[in-house]
Amino acid sequence: MSTGHRMGVAALAGALAAALAGCGTPGAPQAPSLNLPGRVTDLAAVRTGNQVFLKWTMPARNTDKLLLQGSVDVRVCRKEGAGACSAPTADILLAPDTEGSFIEKLPQELASGAPRPLTYYVELKNSKGRSAGLSNASVVLAGEAPAPVTGLTAEVRKTGVVLHWVPDGENTNVRLQRKLLTPPAKAKQGPLAQPPEPVELNLLVGAGAQAGRALDKSIQFGKTYEYRAQRVSRITTGGQTLELAGAFSAPVRVDALDVFPPTVPTALAAVATVDESAGAPAIDLSWQPVSDDDLAGYIVYRNEGDAAWQRISPALPVTGPAFRDAHVQAGHTYRYAVSAVDTGGHESARSAETQETVPNP
Repeated sequence: MSTGHRMGVAALAGALAAALAGCGTPGAPQAPSLNLPGRVTDLAAVRTGNQVFLKWTMPARNTDKLLLQGSVDVRVCRKEGAGACSAPTADILLAPDTEGSFIEKLPQELASGAPRPLTYYVELKNSKGRSAGLSNASVVLAGEAPAPVTGLTAEVRKTGVVLHWVPDGENTNVRLQRKLLTPPAKAKQGPLAQPPEPVELNLLVGAGAQAGRALDKSIQFGKTYEYRAQRVSRITTGGQTLELAGAFSAPVRVDALDVFPPTVPTALAAVATVDESAGAPAIDLSWQPVSDDDLAGYIVYRNEGDAAWQRISPALPVTGPAFRDAHVQAGHTYRYAVSAVDTGGHESARSAETQETVPNP
């Protein structure tokens, strides 16, 4: 065998050996994915009147961490007391990675009687009807709901919005749901900026519920609001406090316009003195300051004898609770009154009068 032939055979043998060495031993076969949708973990249930509202988040992946493809079969079920969740209420199809929701109108047997726990679950199934298990439990109360609120009215006052309704004589709280209808203004920036007003706000009325009255002091003038009301019973069962809420009332709308004058100034006092700069008599006035947020200042009025009241302060409101009347004459008696005015130009009634006599020299 020639040298070249031997070298070719050796090269071929080496190549075969390298190829065989690279094959290795085959690994264990992988089990096919069961494609079980992931469990729902954030199911929330709320009962209002005789309806139960369910919300949850659909998973994006299956239990093998693979993206779910196509719609997922969702089974909604509930149970009363112990035992399995054996009362299906719905079977629906939902896309993965979306917000799920369902509304059930309770049958008569669950919407009557004494309050008792009613537990809801959702279960996601694959195409073969298999699942990774029930969702977290979310509990509401079955039983007769409180009567709806009737006669809801809203009235704007200087202190806020006063709401009235027809009391029912039962020991139940009333929840007021407030919605801001005015488009929110652009939020101000900076460390001292106030947080924006919430679009929706719930106010729970306890002590005033039986009187059929509540005051919402958190409104902002110049905005429009909508109110609805519902009665709420709170019951503790199994160490957990649950709410049984009645249906919401018809909404009432209110425009919170500030047409109210400021508070009337009080404690007006007058003291005769001498204006040292002019060397002439004067009367110093002082009063208790008004604390209204939109206060612009004060207007001072004077009266002498049977003459009509006249404004003696400048055209712009006096900013502080004091004023000097330098246009007086010795031996004369003057009466004074003060009013407050806000930034909208609304003027209060005049204060109680006071008087002072300028002594003769």
